[in-house]
Parts: sequence; structure tokens; C-alpha cells
Amino acid sequence: MTEEGRLDAVLAAAYPDLSRARVQRLIANGRVLVDGAPARKSTHVGRGAQVAVTLPDTSRDAVPTGLTLPVLHEDRDLLAIDKPAGLLVHDAPAEPGAPSVAAWFVERYPHEAAAFDVERPGIVHRLDKYTSGLLLLAKVPAAQAALSAAFEARETHKQYLALCDGIPQRERAVIDADIARSHADRRRMAVTAQGREARTEYEVLAAARERSMVLVKPLTGRTHQVRVHLAAIGAPVAGDELYGRGPGPRHFLHAWRLAVPHPRGGEFTVTAPLPRDMLAAIENAGFAAQAEPYAEAVAATRTEEVA
Repeated sequence: MTEEGRLDAVLAAAYPDLSRARVQRLIANGRVLVDGAPARKSTHVGRGAQVAVTLPDTSRDAVPTGLTLPVLHEDRDLLAIDKPAGLLVHDAPAEPGAPSVAAWFVERYPHEAAAFDVERPGIVHRLDKYTSGLLLLAKVPAAQAALSAAFEARETHKQYLALCDGIPQRERAVIDADIARSHADRRRMAVTAQGREARTEYEVLAAARERSMVLVKPLTGRTHQVRVHLAAIGAPVAGDELYGRGPGPRHFLHAWRLAVPHPRGGEFTVTAPLPRDMLAAIENAGFAAQAEPYAEAVAATRTEEVA
């Protein structure tokens, strides 16, 4: 290596197509050796150090998933899909071999998937298993790096729809409450002064009989952020077993709109209409009129055409 400094920073500079998060995963999984020995991400690399990186191969022989996922937009750089509730984004240790978006991507796009590693082929961001809606995937590593950087820099604008058990006291507000992993239950996140910054903007679209339909705009991207914050103000997502009054078939949270900088310039905006189960739940709560604008597909747009 001709560069010196902290190992993850040196590798991120040497491999511009790799996100810092992926570099750190490679180090944590023992796929980076410094002078023949495993190292930590904070290891200082001096000039002349021998750094060996093993990038896992992505198999072109995809395991059949049986999945047919709605593709909302596709160009040479990215895909926007409508993820159904109950589907993992990528493999989870607790559910080895379960169907996932990542496995579907490898099966449908074997040539593109071969350019990525096996950990998260094409994956740019994630949704919880039982959250439905918009998910972006990159078709080439350069697009994955650019989109991941946009999410990390908070240059993206996400909007979710939630059916809540309870009505927020204020019609519009920003929830500013730090979040960290719960010490009592490692599956849960919790509002705590020792957590990381987390901010969520919301607007109540309809409310009646201790239920509400809420438009949510997360301003940061913490794990379970929307679910934790809505529960903290007394309006947990309906059906949420971890943070709400569950149980239910799933928590009724849907990623409706996403605007991001397109890797080739301009802003890209796409929406995913409310799925049938959530639309039915909202209508049963008496909010059919308010749900109508969110139930129809809207064509993806860009401020510039792809060159």
C-alpha cells in the first residue's frame, strides 16, 4: 500500500467502488490481512505494509427463489422494487436460507450480480422484514457506491405511511429522540440519552377512534427508527409486536416515496402504492378518502434524462 492511515479509510480510498460499510464488513469477517495477520478497522497501516483483501465471489448459479417482485423502475444503473411485507432484504443469521430480495436479484440478474460480493449483491439500503414498499437496488457497483454515499450523507428523502394505534398529540412535529440498542432486549431499539441522533418528521393525515393515519419522513436512518419514535409519542404502528400493541399479521408501515440523487445526475423520485392488506386496514379504520391518493401507482421521474 502506498497510502497510510486507518485501515478502513485506506481501503475505501483504494477501492472507490466499495462503500465504507462494506469495507468494514470485509475486515470484520477476516477477509483483510495486514502483513499476513487479521486486523481491525482501526488498525494503522504504514507505508509499505502488505494488505491482502479477499473479495468473495457471487455465484452465477442462483438458487431458485420462486419470487416475482414488482419492478417499479429500471435503468442501467438501478432498480426500484415494491417489497412485499414478510420478505427479508438479505440473508439473516436467524433465518438461514429464507427467501430474500438479494437472492431474487442474483436469480433475475446473474450477470449484474456477478460484479458484487455475496454479502449484499445490489443492496443499497434496507427495510424491516414486515415493512412493505420502496427498495432501491444498484445494478452496477459504481451505482451502489454512489447511492450508499447519498444515504449516508442524508441526501435522500424518504416518506412512509403508517396506520397507528393511538393519535399523536400534535398534528405535525419533529420527534428528536436519540436511539440505541435496548439492554433489556437485543431485538429492540430504545429511546435513550446515550443513543445516536435520530429525528423523524410526521404529519397526521386522519384520526378517529384512537387510530390515526400518519405520513412520516425520517430525517436520519437508525434501525427501527420510525417504529420506535411513533411508539415514543403514544402512537405505535398498528400490528407492531415489538413496539406496539400487536400481535397482527404484520406492522402496517409502508415505504411510499423515495427521492435520491441519481448516479448519472439529477434527482430520481419513485413511489410504491399502498398494498392491499394495508389499504384494507386503513379503510376499515375509516380513512378510505385519505388513503386514496396513496393507493395509485405514480410513474418514476427524473429531473434529467439518463445520458
